[in-house]
Amino acid sequence: MTLPQFAFIKANWHADIVDRALDGFLSEIPAEQVTVYDVPGAFEMPMLAQKLALTGKFDAIACAALVVDGGIYRHDFVASAVVDGLMRVGLDTQVPVLSVSLTPHQFQETDHHRAIFREHFVQKGAEAAQAAKALVDLNGVAARAA
Repeated sequence: MTLPQFAFIKANWHADIVDRALDGFLSEIPAEQVTVYDVPGAFEMPMLAQKLALTGKFDAIACAALVVDGGIYRHDFVASAVVDGLMRVGLDTQVPVLSVSLTPHQFQETDHHRAIFREHFVQKGAEAAQAAKALVDLNGVAARAA
């Protein structure tokens, strides 16, 4: 019996924070079961998630990003497009796609805020791994019942 395989896609914007989600994910799932991919930003995650899901190599895909209000664009629109895209990939491919894409209302480029969000991403990464494992188990049960 082969072990489940997971893809973990992470955005490079705010990598010092976002990379902590991978730390949390790997605290729950062994590294040899996880293939990591970097993308420039959150907006690029759905397309890569779709390409990876279509390969049939992964039992679940987790995506992590921090989308903040940079004052130039409406970050809530970007975050919505990303999460909607990830959900569509999961529904279209039947490969679970989990989002650790956070959009804080108040984020400041201070040491204090960065520390808070780094710790929060560790927790959210671990939660995504737990959810990924549960979904893989459910998919196995559903496949055996069919």
